[in-house]
Amino acid sequence: MAPDNSKDIERWLKEHQITEVECLIPDITGNARGKFIPADKFVKEESRLPEGILVQAVNGEYSDDFWDMIDSADGDMVLEPDANSIRSVPWALEPTAQIIHDCYDLKGNLHPLSSRNVLKRMIDKFAALGLKPVVAPEIEFYLVEKNTNPDNELIPPVGRSGRREKARMSYSMDAIGEFEALFEKMYEYCDDQKLDVDTLIHESGAGQMEINMLHGDPLDLADQVFFFKRTLRETAHQFDVYATFMAKPMQSEPGSAMHIHQSLVDMNTGMNVFADEKGEYSELFYHYLGGLQKYMPYALSFIAPNVNSYRRFSPEIAAPINMKWGFDNRTCGLRIPNSNPAGNRIENRFPGADANPYLAMACSLACGYLGIVEKLEPSKPFAGVAYEDEEITLARSLGEALRLLNECEPLKELMGSKFVNAYHSVKSLEYEEFNQVISSWEREYLLLNV
Repeated sequence: MAPDNSKDIERWLKEHQITEVECLIPDITGNARGKFIPADKFVKEESRLPEGILVQAVNGEYSDDFWDMIDSADGDMVLEPDANSIRSVPWALEPTAQIIHDCYDLKGNLHPLSSRNVLKRMIDKFAALGLKPVVAPEIEFYLVEKNTNPDNELIPPVGRSGRREKARMSYSMDAIGEFEALFEKMYEYCDDQKLDVDTLIHESGAGQMEINMLHGDPLDLADQVFFFKRTLRETAHQFDVYATFMAKPMQSEPGSAMHIHQSLVDMNTGMNVFADEKGEYSELFYHYLGGLQKYMPYALSFIAPNVNSYRRFSPEIAAPINMKWGFDNRTCGLRIPNSNPAGNRIENRFPGADANPYLAMACSLACGYLGIVEKLEPSKPFAGVAYEDEEITLARSLGEALRLLNECEPLKELMGSKFVNAYHSVKSLEYEEFNQVISSWEREYLLLNV
């Protein structure tokens, strides 16, 4: 049973003979920031970190608006350990614990620039309606050969047969077996950390896999995705390969997604409110779905947060290109899986594997929440291949997605205006720096032809 206060954390550390503690916070990209503290000092001292690390870009830079984002001259914020997140670090050389911390300002308020706090705020919004969100993420990733030169294209790694994948091997058991030792170690590490990883399948790309997690509380599942990404990368390093969650790591292969199944239960009865008394899809289900349809285009920069993310949204490679929804239709961005009424849910297929899990879940819940409070209605369900229905209607670049986000006041207010403004600034920096890079395509086709 997870500890629920500081005394229980201290007891857990002693029981597991922990000598070092990793104090972790997810930054705006969803990656781990923090510091090591000896276990004996951790239980005695208050932890602090500069608040500026919450708004560090993926390239380590800070935007020109940095001093407008934070409330001090890059002063400290107070870290409060979340006892429910405590886990061992099974690959560490010394007995080590890792604990995710919540960020507070010096007045004791939840820090508005923390992505984890954004998700907590959305969960509270549903709680005020007497509802509890339930989610289940599916995370795709690639194993690739080690690549230390960013100018070289990525390629699948060599498996135990001595060969690398060439053909598409969807659901192939033999293809998974090529890296059996790696995945056995991954599952071992996940078990040590009490991560609720479920099935593992080979996806359609060469070297592409998918791991599914059991459904549960959004904050807990976001934490588990956060830990899983660290775990898989570390495991891959031990087997001399890379694991990448890039949305589109290879030109000729499909992109990687983080599909999020979501439903709502009544906090008093525990019943799934996406089903009515007759076992049909409820009015609230359709309002939630309508909210996803209307607001997801404005939230796209949260679920496609990097310049590379937009390469994934292309027809015929298993990624959505418009806001169609359908029953058990994987070509739609919003899929309604077949289920009994208790399992009624919506699968949001838009988020990329590169998304910050806290923000991906928060913005998806926010869109559904707006649908409920505005009583929105979705379009009619789509039957057929949504890729063939129309041109791509999603934003095609990070810059366009950020512009749409900036236009959507309801979403900005719900996610927190201060946070959205900071996010917009950080991601705009990344987009502008990317635009300064001249690609090989431009040199190939424009150098002597224009």
